[in-house]
Amino acid sequence: MTIHLKALDEQTIVITGASSGIGLATARAAAKAGARVMLAARDGDALARICREIAAEGGTADHLVTDVGDEQQVEDLARQTIDRFGGFDTWVNNAGVGLISTVEKMSSEDHQALFRTNYFGLAYGSIAAVNHFRERGTAGALINVGSVVGDMPMPLSVAYSATKHAVKGFTDGLRLELMQEQLPVSVTLIKPSSIDTRFFDHAKSEMGGLGKAPGPQYAPEAVAEAILYAAQYPKRHFPVGSTAVVGPAAERLAPGFVDRRQASLRIEDLVDFGHQPTAQSLREVPDEGEERSRFGHGRRYSLSTSAQTHPGISVGVIGLGLVLAGFLATRWMDQPHRHATTRH
Repeated sequence: MTIHLKALDEQTIVITGASSGIGLATARAAAKAGARVMLAARDGDALARICREIAAEGGTADHLVTDVGDEQQVEDLARQTIDRFGGFDTWVNNAGVGLISTVEKMSSEDHQALFRTNYFGLAYGSIAAVNHFRERGTAGALINVGSVVGDMPMPLSVAYSATKHAVKGFTDGLRLELMQEQLPVSVTLIKPSSIDTRFFDHAKSEMGGLGKAPGPQYAPEAVAEAILYAAQYPKRHFPVGSTAVVGPAAERLAPGFVDRRQASLRIEDLVDFGHQPTAQSLREVPDEGEERSRFGHGRRYSLSTSAQTHPGISVGVIGLGLVLAGFLATRWMDQPHRHATTRH
């Protein structure tokens, strides 16, 4: 079945986790391209400010304060988007929270809170979106933001990695059921590498410092580009960044080697003891409104994203570039890390 999606300037797009990072970058880029955007997050002040900024630049945006872990609030988000815009064409599940902790130190409450937002929030959003597409009877796009750690878990992020692994299983399984139903819904899993957002500022840490992730960093705009491409062109999986491309492939080919490499990461590689997170609880609503981390060193350009959004580029050149990127990423991971970094 061929699925034909609309151009961005003909779409209404719902984005959860839209008050910062990847969600905010996606909202701004979508509005700039002419899409009408409905923004959802827990920080109402940030959402209202972002909507005013988008309107000042000629875009169309509305917002609803939403805790995606509450199914009723997610259903309200879908209903109010329909009331405001007459429906929606793309739904982006991006909201997520993080926990930096060993399994030993992790509380059952925090473990469950991660799944409540990262997995159940995404599932509620997916179901609400599919129900609307089914009732409307036209094509639509469901885009779920996962992570490279869904394929390649990290020490101190075990529960977070588990939520993203669950997201992958849910997304791939839902796609199969929609294919059986012959419902024209494109289901895409976005798999970012380390992204320069305030994820770790907002993540709770039990390790005495700000979390960080090894590997090259990318700006949230690189992920926004992938999301908006998938909103227009059906795509199954979309890795963003060299680690997301090379890492899972290496894990499939040489799982023992990858396990040893991941296990060799020191606590100093994963925790910045010179900085502290701003959030002390997963229930706390952090101050939002920023796309980048306080360090702001993410690369705006991703070779892997360009390769997937511009298929006319030479396959040989891209392949060589990805191999080189993977080699450089491995070399970089062997070096001491000086800055806190962020992951979606």
